[in-house]
Amino acid sequence: MEHKLMTEHEKADILMKVFALRDEGKKEEANELFKTFPLPAHLAKILKEQFGADLLVSEGYNLVEAEAEYGQSWLAS
Repeated sequence: MEHKLMTEHEKADILMKVFALRDEGKKEEANELFKTFPLPAHLAKILKEQFGADLLVSEGYNLVEAEAEYGQSWLAS
């Protein structure tokens, strides 16, 4: 899935939908939607250090903010 930078309004909309899905008991669907939310760069960096870049990529997390902050090759370093 191709991810893009989002406005604060788009981010809030995703989170509200994630919370609504969880309230409806649709945990798996909520988790998949949450992966489209752009992880803040500092959090993505910590997760990369703790769990490795392969996990972040294979799970499909939105890493565009980290790429914008650290460069396109940050996962490889």
